[in-house]
Amino acid sequence: MGRKWNNIKEKKAAKDKNTSRIYAKFGREIYVAAKQGEPDPELNQALKFVLERAKTYNVPKAIIERAIEKAKGGSDETFDKLRYEGFGPSGSMVIVDALTNNVNRTASEVRAAFGKNGGNMGVSGSVAYMFDQTAIIGVQGKTEEDVLELLMEADLDVRDLVQEDEVTIVYAEPDQFHAVQEAFKQTGVEEFVVAEISMIPQTEVSLSQEDQEQFEKLIDVLEDLEDVQQVYHNVDLGE
Repeated sequence: MGRKWNNIKEKKAAKDKNTSRIYAKFGREIYVAAKQGEPDPELNQALKFVLERAKTYNVPKAIIERAIEKAKGGSDETFDKLRYEGFGPSGSMVIVDALTNNVNRTASEVRAAFGKNGGNMGVSGSVAYMFDQTAIIGVQGKTEEDVLELLMEADLDVRDLVQEDEVTIVYAEPDQFHAVQEAFKQTGVEEFVVAEISMIPQTEVSLSQEDQEQFEKLIDVLEDLEDVQQVYHNVDLGE
């Protein structure tokens, strides 16, 4: 499962080039979560999760507060949560999660992105069954032994535990996300290197250099779309 951590690192590194885009996506996600429940993260688990993710991307407090205040202010702007599934070069698999206020526009843009970059849209369920929804929580300053001990004390049986690049990463069931975080916090951890619920491929594929270049362009185009929040795939892009 370690490859997924590398994919997240790549996204964090890319943030330096796309800060405004990343922050805008978080602003929308925070607004939607706050709008659909209480604007208090202690009373709204969806909002609490988004805010935990936002911290790992250093989203400014002002952006978070503005999104929550917009939800409190009774804005009538609504967004639909959509998932698109498709195939890239050589049958590679891609999942695209979006938040949109214009379903037709988003569907058209996602379809065009696939079509112009060696891929094609699939029907619902054509790809997602090959991925597992997984909570990923990573910290620095803890050894595998430390983390294993605190998980045992919290009576948490997780999927996997690995250490990479001085980061210890826990892969757990999605509904264990907050419990794992709380177990870390009980030991004094205040910052997380990664805190995501992601879609991890059950198997990965390697592409030829030509196909990989086209695939990476496809992913870049999808992630640049305003309505797209997350893109998941099963391609091993290497180190």
